[in-house]
Amino acid sequence: MLRDAATVLLVRDRPAGLEVYLLRRVRGMPFAGGMTAYPGGSVDPRDRDVAVGWVGPPPAEWAAAFGTGEALARALVCAAVRETFEEAGVLLAGPPGGPPVSDVDTGDWEAVRQALLAREVSLAGLLSARGLAVRADLLRPWAHWITPEPEPRRYDTRFFLAAVPAGQRARDVSGEADEAGWLRPADALAEHAAGTRTMLPPTLLTLHDLAGYPDVAGVLAGAPPRPISPVLPTVELDADGAVVVVPDGSRIRLPAGFLPG
Repeated sequence: MLRDAATVLLVRDRPAGLEVYLLRRVRGMPFAGGMTAYPGGSVDPRDRDVAVGWVGPPPAEWAAAFGTGEALARALVCAAVRETFEEAGVLLAGPPGGPPVSDVDTGDWEAVRQALLAREVSLAGLLSARGLAVRADLLRPWAHWITPEPEPRRYDTRFFLAAVPAGQRARDVSGEADEAGWLRPADALAEHAAGTRTMLPPTLLTLHDLAGYPDVAGVLAGAPPRPISPVLPTVELDADGAVVVVPDGSRIRLPAGFLPG
C-alpha cells in the first residue's frame, strides 16, 4: 500500500555557494537504512487537522501543484512543516501577519518538539497554543516520486523546498539519523560518485537539480512549473544487483546488497 509522505530540501546560502541539509539514515532501518536523505516522513492522520493556522498559498494551489485533492494537499504541507521541525529543529511557522519565528533552539522549544515526536501534541495544537500558523509561503513544490513496486514499503512522496528562516539553524536532532549536516549539492554528488555516500535515486536526482543554482534566491525562483508530474521508476535485476530505471531514461545502480523486497 502506498503511504503519502512529505520531504523537505532545506537550503541556505554560504560564501562557497548553496548548501542543502542532509541526513544519513541509521543503518538497519527497514527502509533506506544507511542512505543519505532529506528530512521527511509519512503523513500523520493529525496532519489533516483543518483547524491549523495557515499563511501563504491556499491548499487549492498546493493541490494543483501536486495533482491531488485539497485535503491531502493541506496534510502534505503540514507534514512537511512537522517533519522539518521533528528531524531538523527548523520550524516553518510564524504569527499571522508577522515574520517567521526566529529562534526555536531553546529548552522550552525542545520540550515542545519532543512532545510532537511522542504524539502528545499535534502540529495544529502546538501552533494554536502559541498563536502561530503554518507558513506555507516559505515552501515551494519541487518533485514527486513514487517508490517502485518491488519494494514492500512504498511511499508516494512530495518533495518541498524551503530556506531556513532567519535566526533559526538546523540541528542534528533526528533519532533516525546517525549523521546530519550541510553540504554543497556538488560535494554530496562527488561523495556519491566516489562511493562514500549512498543515496536512492530521488535524492541523487534532486541534488543534481539543486547543483545548478548558485544561491537560495535562484533556487526559490527556479521551482519547477506546476503541476509536477509524478516519477514512478522501475527496477531491473542483473548479476550485479539492482538498477533503477527512471522514465527519462536515467539508469541508477543501487548499492551492492540493496535489493527491493
